[in-house]
Amino acid sequence: MATKLYTIQDLLIGKEYRSRNRHFEGEIISAEPRPEIWYGEKTEAYLIGIDYRGSLKTQYATIAVKVGE
Repeated sequence: MATKLYTIQDLLIGKEYRSRNRHFEGEIISAEPRPEIWYGEKTEAYLIGIDYRGSLKTQYATIAVKVGE
């Protein structure tokens, strides 16, 4: 049986996102790494595009993703 290798982008795209501060929510439609942003040890920053409900424009947010143990 073959094992499928998932990337962080694969795991983010298609998930629901809800912003606590900016008051929008929707489905994540894109995810790009942002190595120039540092959130701390064992984290990576990603710029995500959100298909914002109630708008024709894509909303963007930067999130931190924990990596490793």
